[in-house]
Parts: sequence; structure tokens; C-alpha cells
Amino acid sequence: MWDRVLDAMLRPLFVTGALDMTYPDGTTRRYGPGRDASVHLRLTDPALPRRLVLATDLALGEAYMDGTARIDGDDLDGFFDLMVRNVAQSGAWWRNWAMRLRKWKRRIDQYNPVPRARANVAHHYDLSGELYDLFLDADRQYSCAYFTDPSMSLEAAQEAKKRHIAAKLCLKPDMEVFEIGCGWGGMALSLARDHGARVLGVTLSEEQHKVATDRAARAGLSDRVRIELKDYRQVTGQFDRIVSIGMFEHVGLPHYAEYFQTVHDRLKPDGVALIHSIGRVAPPSATSPWIAKYIFPGGYVPAMSEMAGAVERSHLYPTDLEIWRLHYAETLRHWHARFTENEDRARALYDDRFCRMWRYYLKAAEHTFRHNRQCVFQIQMARRQDAVPLTRDYLYPAEAHDQMRAAE
Repeated sequence: MWDRVLDAMLRPLFVTGALDMTYPDGTTRRYGPGRDASVHLRLTDPALPRRLVLATDLALGEAYMDGTARIDGDDLDGFFDLMVRNVAQSGAWWRNWAMRLRKWKRRIDQYNPVPRARANVAHHYDLSGELYDLFLDADRQYSCAYFTDPSMSLEAAQEAKKRHIAAKLCLKPDMEVFEIGCGWGGMALSLARDHGARVLGVTLSEEQHKVATDRAARAGLSDRVRIELKDYRQVTGQFDRIVSIGMFEHVGLPHYAEYFQTVHDRLKPDGVALIHSIGRVAPPSATSPWIAKYIFPGGYVPAMSEMAGAVERSHLYPTDLEIWRLHYAETLRHWHARFTENEDRARALYDDRFCRMWRYYLKAAEHTFRHNRQCVFQIQMARRQDAVPLTRDYLYPAEAHDQMRAAE
């Protein structure tokens, strides 16, 4: 019975390409209009069709982790290319109902008072430090890189990201910077070392706090970089600049007004803030149950409309908005390649199930950025509209100089 229900659900889902799926009883069915199937999925657990009907996203991810859903050739690229394209294009009735239920629940799921926020952060960021060394760049930048040239290495693209953000902050020596969610300290160290800033970085991750503090000491920057194990809402005082990279996704929808009001209150009257966050160029949605359970509990990718209202109510002045489109897809492609190269070391730290989970996560995220209207928002804000230059020439001084010379 569950096989028939699952079959009826999948037929309207596939509007492009084709998937061959072998059920636990050995029956193979094709889904989609394509003449040849590019992907073959094999289900081996008799209980899996029922679980897929009742909780499709969660059950599929768990089955891949457990090895009871296998993709021929372990072709995650082909699988997610096909699946994400169809999810983005089809209007299957059952997905619409599932999404309505998730959206109804999301304010409960994303309620993040300080204790819950700390637990959510620990779930992901307090994993073994060795794990992140297996796939991140040497600076441990765990956010979208900036590929000004498609052939750039991951290291070069992450450096380009930091330079671009620093330029938007319009820094001067000895400015005081508040970094909300400092990660392992890479951005704080760059701002202090390369721009002479004095940085307070906060994190809720004990592992990140320990590593970032140690890095500042080894770099001889402890007098300029201070890392505190603290929620951003517990910081007092005012700062010349505020920067937040890849942290807003963990704030939680019920706390957006609180977040941007905190940014407003912590900024000096002539201060500037730069918020870098994954975003959704589509109406508000909800987090995948599999991602919420295994990867980022409490996490959510905001729509621009959800952020904009909170910014407006905080009386902050948006001074620049930039949309990075495929940069995160390329970043994730690099991360997956590096993780795969070092998978034996990851397996020694955890186990095969964890490795399958991590590869599934990285590839699912990559193809969501490629095919399903996900991007990165960089929002520059200030309390005064004249806090930054009136054109964007300051971000590209060499190009602006050449244009001026050509106009003479």
C-alpha cells in the first residue's frame, strides 16, 4: 500500500529529467518525462516507503545516511541536480501542504533564547576542530567565498571575501569593531592586522572561542582582538563598525527585530554595519526537517521581505545591498571536494554514517544555491545616510581612477 502512495506522490513531482527508483520489493519505476534516467535510486528497507510518504525530506536524508537508500555510483551531483530542479519547478500538491505545515511551525522551531541558541550552536560548531580542517581553507572561513575569477583557489576567494567586506566597512585605524558571530577568528584577525582595527568578537561556541583566542595570541594581536563567549544580545557599549558574517541564519525569525535593534543600539551615530547572510530570493519558506535535525537546528534562510521589515522598524538606513548568486555554490563545491579527499580522516574521527551525512549536506546545499533561488545578501546599514560615500567607487578605487583618467 505504501509503495502505491509513494508512487502517486512522485509522479507529479518530476517535471524534467528522469529518475529510476527500485523499491524494496525489487520493482523499478521511472519518474519524469526524460527518455533516459540520469539517476537510479535503490531503496532496500521495506519500511522506507512508509517513512518517505510521512516525512519525505527527513526520511530520504536519514536513509542515505543509513545506507538504505543508495544512488548508483553514489552520484550525489546527479541526484541533487535532478531533485532540486524538480522541487523548484513542480507544484506537487503534497509538497505545498507539507510546506504550509512547516511554515506554521517555524516560529516555534526558531525561537532562540540564549540557552537554546547556545545549544544549537554547539550542535554544529563544537564538533571536532580537526573536522573543519579537512575541508575549509587555512583561515577556517566557514561562509561564502567571493570568486572574482572562476579559476580562483578557495584560499584566494576567501581572502577576496574578507577584503570586500573590509572595504564596505570604510575602516580607519583604531576604529572599534563589533563582530557578531566571529567563528574561528579569521575576520577579526584580518581587520586588526590589515586595517588597524580593535575588534570584539563574540561566539556561543566553546571550540571557536578557544581557537580564536589562541590564534589572536599567537598572532601577537591580543591587544587588538578580544574574543568573548557571549550572546550578541549581552554586549553593551557602542562601536564604530559592526560586522556579521554567516550568523544571521541562526538568529531565528522571532528575533529579527531584536537583532536589528541591537545593531542600531550598538552603533555609534556615524557608525556602519555590514550583515552577510544566506538569503532566499523567493517568498518566505521553511527549513528542511533534515537540515534542522542534523545540521543546523534553529537555522533558517530568510527572504528579503522578512529582513526588510525588521530593518525598517529599527530605524537603520540601508546604504548598500549586494546579491551574491553562484558564489556559495562554488564554495560548497570546493568544500565537498576537499572533504571527499580527506574522508578517511573524517571517518576516523566519527564514522561512515557521519561522512555520508556530511557529503549529503554539502551537495544538497550546493545544488540548492545552483537551482533553487538561494543566494547571499550583503546589507550595509548605518544610522545616518551620509555615513558612507555616496557612490560605490570607494569599493573599486583602481577602476574609478582609470575611469577618471579616461574622462579627462
